[in-house]
Amino acid sequence: MATNIKTWEIIEGNLSPINSTLADNNRKETEDLESWIKTKPEILGTDILIIGEQVYTKSGPLDFLAIDNNGNIVVVELKRDKLARVVLAQAIDYASDLSSWDIDKLSEICMSYTGNSLEEHIAVNFEDIEIDDLTINQTQRLLLVGFSIEESLIRMIEWLSSNFDLSVNAIILSYAKTSNGTELLSRTVAIPEEIAKEKTSKKKFKIKMSDEPGEYETEKLMELLKAYFKRANYSANRMKNVLLPALLSNNQISRKELKQEFVKTGEAPDESQAGYYIALISNQLGQAKKDYLRQIIFYDYPDNEWTKDNFRIREGCIDLVETLLDALKISD
Repeated sequence: MATNIKTWEIIEGNLSPINSTLADNNRKETEDLESWIKTKPEILGTDILIIGEQVYTKSGPLDFLAIDNNGNIVVVELKRDKLARVVLAQAIDYASDLSSWDIDKLSEICMSYTGNSLEEHIAVNFEDIEIDDLTINQTQRLLLVGFSIEESLIRMIEWLSSNFDLSVNAIILSYAKTSNGTELLSRTVAIPEEIAKEKTSKKKFKIKMSDEPGEYETEKLMELLKAYFKRANYSANRMKNVLLPALLSNNQISRKELKQEFVKTGEAPDESQAGYYIALISNQLGQAKKDYLRQIIFYDYPDNEWTKDNFRIREGCIDLVETLLDALKISD
């Protein structure tokens, strides 16, 4: 694979090499390269969708946070010049932090960047994908973007891809400015894209959903609930701060009333945003492995088979929920 892309301009039948660079033309990585990619993110790959920019991680901000059509998170690291070996370590560092991020945190980032929820953004841009068929952030992909690449980094990428099934790739760009001022940007990749796509598509599987409640003994149920609500999870916090207190104050609360409660408590700026938060909570309640949540929270489907409504605390669980909230307040 070529590590450098050279461009020639044809002038009066003769080839004239173009040796311009971003720096030569006062172009900058953050001000120019990033803006170009945002106008046409397909340059990263047709299966990749940007959901965040300059996203803060424990190791600093990453250039672009993206998601592919299998639900895998993509770390995109840009360099205006050569991709060195250290860039791979940096991307791995970011990915190690991102691996623990849940769908709520990713949705918040997507909402801030695009104005749409993660589910909406995926549905609009990946028309043939069903969101319920994806497990979001099951694995992470690394995508390094630069204008040349060290041979040692190519070897490392190929070795990791071949021997450890790690989805890592490099895009090598070439910038050129012709004699009449036209600017050109071309690309090649370290690993053929069809091979990279085959690796990530293997990891796709369906999220298991259920409406069946758990059947845990009280002590085990409380243990599971405390562990869940102590996590850094947006939906868990919203259930703890809004849903459960509202259910303790009402025998039953409708989806519409719950939207109003979110706005009233200041947890949402308006009912539209509150509806989005409730959709995320509904997803949490419906995941098969979180049957302990359904053991204390009941809901039904009065209008259709998809939308949960009429939430209430299950019979015999009111004291347990009160004890749970008191314990969580103390731990906070």
